[in-house]
Amino acid sequence: MSYILALDQGTTSSRALVFNHDGSVRGSAQKEFRQIFPQAGWIEHDPREILASQTGVAAEALIRAGVSARDIAAIGITNQRETTVVWDRATGMPVYNAIVWQDRRTAAHCDQLKAAGSEPLFTRKTGLVLDAYFSGTKLHWILANVPGAREKARAGKLAFGTIDTWLIWHLSGGKSHYTDASNASRTLLYNIHEGCWDEELLEILDIPRAVLPEVGPSSGMIAQTAGDLFAGNIPITGVAGDQQAALFGQCCFQPGMVKNTYGTGCFMLMNTGTQAKASRNRLLTTAAWTRGRTASYALEGGVFVGGAVVQWLRDGLGMIRTSAEIEPLAASVADSDGVYFVPAFTGLGAPHWDPYARGTLVGLTRGTTRAHIARAALDGIAYQVADVLTAMQADAAIPVTELRVDGGAAANDLLMQFQADLLGVPVVRPRQLESTAQGAAYLAGLAVGYWQDEAEITSLWKADRTFEPSMDARRREAMLAGWAKALGRAKQWEEP
Repeated sequence: MSYILALDQGTTSSRALVFNHDGSVRGSAQKEFRQIFPQAGWIEHDPREILASQTGVAAEALIRAGVSARDIAAIGITNQRETTVVWDRATGMPVYNAIVWQDRRTAAHCDQLKAAGSEPLFTRKTGLVLDAYFSGTKLHWILANVPGAREKARAGKLAFGTIDTWLIWHLSGGKSHYTDASNASRTLLYNIHEGCWDEELLEILDIPRAVLPEVGPSSGMIAQTAGDLFAGNIPITGVAGDQQAALFGQCCFQPGMVKNTYGTGCFMLMNTGTQAKASRNRLLTTAAWTRGRTASYALEGGVFVGGAVVQWLRDGLGMIRTSAEIEPLAASVADSDGVYFVPAFTGLGAPHWDPYARGTLVGLTRGTTRAHIARAALDGIAYQVADVLTAMQADAAIPVTELRVDGGAAANDLLMQFQADLLGVPVVRPRQLESTAQGAAYLAGLAVGYWQDEAEITSLWKADRTFEPSMDARRREAMLAGWAKALGRAKQWEEP
């Protein structure tokens, strides 16, 4: 019997999961790694630590599953997107830390590009807004600030990649410099309509073409692992950015189907089929995945701080000891008692796109307790997601009949019920919350015939619980109005 190994490289941890043919997890392992904060608004990772943690948990997952490398039919990779790595092709060593997707150091550069009138061009070609979130300005920053980097890049001595590319390079022993469209479409450098790196955008950002990886399908023969890593050559046949992988794992194969992932951030995607649909409400148009010659697209809205607010309450404030404590603490009060928590620690994402917003806690009284703050923190996640769905429904002109959810915080019943109440549509939680890793596994397995087609995969998807909306419409409107006031206090807090 063979299995699929999924490598799920996230913002705060590296995970590996071994999947059975029925889509269930046979064994898994996870390891957190350091978050590096050189100064306010800057967030970095050590790429070497990411690689070591990812290969380490892969080996551990195989042991826990009771299988060997010989039992693995294929490997699928999914990754935190936009996080940017540049390394030396000869040594494989990074020239600088990975600049994380949440990092805001290039906000001023984005403002300059907007002032020069470049944003409409970037949006038309890439489907993105000009924001420090994406990889292009991060790559520009590394080449401009690491001594000698741009000259080496022009000479073809350096390689750029998002985390998928960094992992594939090292897992293949430096033989494959590769990414797929779902990741390439998050760089500000990739033309999603023509399916290639865009020379005009490269020139604007002064990015040498020689540093960029090959762009290929999300499902297909990508590389083989070097023998010393897994005691054998395992084919790597699936790759997708984490949110697109979750859309695939949730079996949202038909236009109009929507999923939201509750991870470090929250990311909502709607399948728009084979058409790249432009947004009128400040959402993103993104490549979802490519299989063969067929490209699928999605509308996306991203919330920068979702589950990370719980991590901050745990690690930053010491208000809880474990993340699991947040739900019973928040549930110990009937509501937030008028307290609103806008967790804009790294600015606001869609549909606001305000890099200068900052976290705000408002509505405090002498009666406010830590339970009210915990409740407001969970509510703040749901409010941000509601803002995105409102924009998405306006863009798509398709009524959303249900929201499929996944990610760690989707296990929180209190949050899911409040989410359904705010949205006014059912929230459906699957039995398998590992949709991101599952999507990577499905993409890899389809490429080697482990699963035959999307219909077979759809038959494996099972709902665990459906949360039906139960909030009175007048109360919902009042709470959303309070949220809008709180947002107004958080926006433009920092000076540009």
